[in-house]
Amino acid sequence: MSTTPDPVTALETRAQLGNRLSSPSAERNKGVIADVLEAHLVEGARVLEIGSGTGQHGFELTCRRSDVRWQPSDPDAASRRSQNAWALEADGRILPSLALDLLQDDWARGLGPFDALVCMNVIHISPWTVCQQIALRARELITPSGLLFLYGPFKEAEHTAPSNLDFDRSLQSRNPSWGVRDLDRVIAEMQSGGLNLDRRIQMPANNLSLLFKFAGDDHASS
Repeated sequence: MSTTPDPVTALETRAQLGNRLSSPSAERNKGVIADVLEAHLVEGARVLEIGSGTGQHGFELTCRRSDVRWQPSDPDAASRRSQNAWALEADGRILPSLALDLLQDDWARGLGPFDALVCMNVIHISPWTVCQQIALRARELITPSGLLFLYGPFKEAEHTAPSNLDFDRSLQSRNPSWGVRDLDRVIAEMQSGGLNLDRRIQMPANNLSLLFKFAGDDHASS
C-alpha cells in the first residue's frame, strides 16, 4: 500500500492499493453518514452522488442496502478509477462512475431521475457555483418524492464552532472560492430550486447532515 497526495482538494493524503483509494476522513465518517442515509432512502433507491471522491461512501451504503443502486461521479479521473475499483466488490450495486463537472452548464443532461442526490464534503471545497447548480438542476435529477442530502461543516451565525471558523480561514487561504458555507444561505439557495429543509441532523466533529425535499412535504426537525 502507498499514499498519494490528493491533487483535487489538497486537504489530505489518501492511501492507495491498486486503483482503490482510501480517505482517512471518509473512513472516519462513512459509518455515521450511512446510518442517516440508510434510514431515509426508499426501497430500491437510485442514488446519484456528486463528487464521490474515493468511492468509500457508496461502497459502505450498498454493503448495508443491497437494494440500492448507486451512481458515483467525479470530475477527477483518479477518483473515478478508485470508485470503479470499489465497485468491483459491490456485486453490481455501484454503477460505472461518471465524469460530472458541475462547473459545466450541461453537466446534468440526460441524467435522472434519481430517488436521492447526495453530496458529502463537497460544497466547501468548490466554488459557490456548485451549490447553485445543485439547486438549479434539482427538479431535473430528483423524483418529486425524492431527497437531496448534503453533509459537511457549516457556519451558523453565533453558533458556529470555532473549529469550523478556523477551517474556513484555512480553506480560503488555499483557494478564495472555497469556504465553509453559511447554513442559511445554503437553505435559501435550495429553496430557489423548490427544495425545503426537511431534517437537520447534528453529526460528529461539528458537521451536519441536511435532508431537503420538495415543497409540500416539509417537517423540519433537529
